[in-house]
Amino acid sequence: MTLSAPEPSEIRFSRSGEETILESSQWIPRPIEEVFQFFSLEANLETLTPPFLNFRVTNKSPGPMTTGTLIDYRLKVRGIPVKWRTRIESWEPGKRFVDTQLRGPYALWHHTHEFFPRYGGTFMTDRVRFRLPLGRLGELVAGAFVRRDVRMIFEFRRATIERLFPPVN
Repeated sequence: MTLSAPEPSEIRFSRSGEETILESSQWIPRPIEEVFQFFSLEANLETLTPPFLNFRVTNKSPGPMTTGTLIDYRLKVRGIPVKWRTRIESWEPGKRFVDTQLRGPYALWHHTHEFFPRYGGTFMTDRVRFRLPLGRLGELVAGAFVRRDVRMIFEFRRATIERLFPPVN
């Protein structure tokens, strides 16, 4: 089947056991090389994160992004200072990368970023598996708030990407 237009952008949540899964997709009217290059620079995470989180990259392993790279961040979650460390688990330039939280606010955070050439641009997908601390109690007490905040983060990210990567005429 041939589609005549890019797939619509969307953000959706589902559950698998105690994990929440966020899936997001967005078509970007720019070549995959340009889009992937932007996402390969950790400093751009600050641009893609809403101001209410006061998000800052504080350290990164030396050298270019690759499998095993460690990145440290500082942010505020509902006003509470949090240190976050992620490791790049998989790095396939121009195709995909996976980051996982080693230290931070979640019991689990596993984020897969994928990039596909489509319609003269790039179709980008994100799949985040996350689990809150304290198991079912954490989900009961904070699950709805966390899902709302994560949705707001990805909506901000989507709008920022649209602003940074407008169609080229």
